[in-house]
Amino acid sequence: MLGEYSHVFAFLILGIVFVAGGLVTNMLIRPKKPNPLKLSVYECGEDPIGTGWIKFNIRFYVVALIFILFDVEIVFLFPWAVVYKQMGWLAYGEMMAFLTILIVGFAYVWAKGDLDWVRPKPYVADLDDIVRKRMPVAPAPTPANVMPVPVEELVN
Repeated sequence: MLGEYSHVFAFLILGIVFVAGGLVTNMLIRPKKPNPLKLSVYECGEDPIGTGWIKFNIRFYVVALIFILFDVEIVFLFPWAVVYKQMGWLAYGEMMAFLTILIVGFAYVWAKGDLDWVRPKPYVADLDDIVRKRMPVAPAPTPANVMPVPVEELVN
């Protein structure tokens, strides 16, 4: 049993040795002349403004995660597309089930509104609104706030 995995173990040890060897060699031969300019923060050639601890909108992360999720799932289609004729109808059915799950997930994310970049600000009710059951109603769109304003009205 151990003999079957000896090649994997050897490659693992060899990989660790190469990585450690590169790091140690870099540490030994690098120039050690620090100065304030080299120790300053570098961001794409620009001086950083403010602190690095700022809050980002969560939509950046949600959109990135959704992209990675669907991108990786689509990558699974390429090996299947190469050999699906040799694998028969069972493989075709399994891939259709996989694609159905993927499409349902996409529809769920779309319906939830996570693909919309600009989302409406949610209304958080106050305690008075809840007690009195007085929830605000969004104003209905009127032609005055939907139609564009003519340029002549803006100039005057």
